[in-house]
Amino acid sequence: MSAKDMLLALCVVVAWGVNFVVIKLGLQGMPPFLLAGLRFSLVAFPAIFFVSRPAIPLRWLVVYGMTISFGQFAFLFLAIKLGMPAGLASLVLQAQAFFTLLLGALLLAEKLRWNHIAGVLIATLGMFMLATAGMEGQSAAGITLTTMMLTLAAALSWGLGNITNKIILRNCKVPVMSLVVWSALVPVLPFFACSWLFEGEEAIVFSLTHISLQTVLALIYLAFIATIVGYAIWGNLLSRYETWRIAPLSLLVPVIGILSAALVLGERLSAQQMLGAAVIIFGLLVNVFGGLVSQRLAMRTHP
Repeated sequence: MSAKDMLLALCVVVAWGVNFVVIKLGLQGMPPFLLAGLRFSLVAFPAIFFVSRPAIPLRWLVVYGMTISFGQFAFLFLAIKLGMPAGLASLVLQAQAFFTLLLGALLLAEKLRWNHIAGVLIATLGMFMLATAGMEGQSAAGITLTTMMLTLAAALSWGLGNITNKIILRNCKVPVMSLVVWSALVPVLPFFACSWLFEGEEAIVFSLTHISLQTVLALIYLAFIATIVGYAIWGNLLSRYETWRIAPLSLLVPVIGILSAALVLGERLSAQQMLGAAVIIFGLLVNVFGGLVSQRLAMRTHP
């Protein structure tokens, strides 16, 4: 990979890591469903007038939009609004990798390898450590069982979106930006409907008439930098390089998320939470690189 492309990839990773801090800041001035609805409105408009609709059945576009966009961010925004620390949210959300593996085995008959199972078990131990630390109230950065489950539900929705994406790409080649832009149109109405039902007309009107510069900047960041620019660059890199060169860089996202949350929001982790976070990261590393390590060892043993 060229130095320029490596720099672009790292810029995307940083943008996605900081994304969780931006969500936290945006939610300070606007309820979660309304913020998410506006975010995806900005992703879809005016881009749909310049990006061709993906040549896939409408039902798959709807399923993809309702899982990876509506489900993921409805649960994630609500979890962060209810107190889930931004840094830990960026880490727990990476459980999507394990949900994707398990769903792939269950729904697509994909084979699970030893490193996948080991990674899931190790990361589950880390999740348990985070959850029990939060329930014991060991620090101001503690999390509750509710926010933990909401974040895991967001990860599950992301995993379902990944499986849908696999099914879509099995049948036809779809440009990344086409799928991103048009699937963003799907959750807009459901988000606004949820905002009307659960957040109320008064909260909507107040948030829009008293919108702050911080909220506006957060929306611009979430829609354009984290989504449109981020996925455009990432998709371009994946189209030109092997997946194994690009995908592992996403492991840096929770690291950036935790560091940026500490610097910007002053989030601090207890000793048990730090250990739990380290265990989860180790589980992710085993999941991604365990197979490669075993192959190298096998090659050395049987040259």
